[in-house]
Amino acid sequence: MARGQEIYQLCSQCHGPLGQGNESLQAPAIAGQHAWYVAAQLQKFKQGIRGKHPDDAAGLRMRPMALALKSDADIAAVADYVASLPVTPPSRTLPSGSAEKGKALYTACATCHGPDGAGNAEMKAPALVRTNDWYLLSQLHKFKGRVRGASPEDAEAALMLPWAMSLTDEQAMKDVLAYVGTLR
Repeated sequence: MARGQEIYQLCSQCHGPLGQGNESLQAPAIAGQHAWYVAAQLQKFKQGIRGKHPDDAAGLRMRPMALALKSDADIAAVADYVASLPVTPPSRTLPSGSAEKGKALYTACATCHGPDGAGNAEMKAPALVRTNDWYLLSQLHKFKGRVRGASPEDAEAALMLPWAMSLTDEQAMKDVLAYVGTLR
């Protein structure tokens, strides 16, 4: 844990000292996110599978951070440290979502992310309940715009594309995220 905490000092500049996230920097809450997911995403950023699309400003900022991790052991250490951070309920800032409507839409999401939004290692789907709604909305937009998930090297993200496309408009996205907010 000591090595992970040391490495996390770089991450804390955007994600915060407790992994609580920072909307102004487009850095999501990551405290308590599954270590396997954090490590996989860091590897994708490092390998250029994620964070290289010109329309992904936040991803472009993340890539050099991942490149600063010199070894797989460093990635594992920081991922384990992030997973150990106490989860605080992430900020919910999106207005006008209907949790009631979102509940019906979420049934498709539950296939991978679980009925409780806690994630699913087998499906390589992250926990949604530990992430800010504004970040999740931005990621849905990135999937719909093929800014994320279009790389042939990112099979897991490609699985998300049809699900994102099934949310017909921004209101549907806000509705499903309002429901996710009830799963805490």
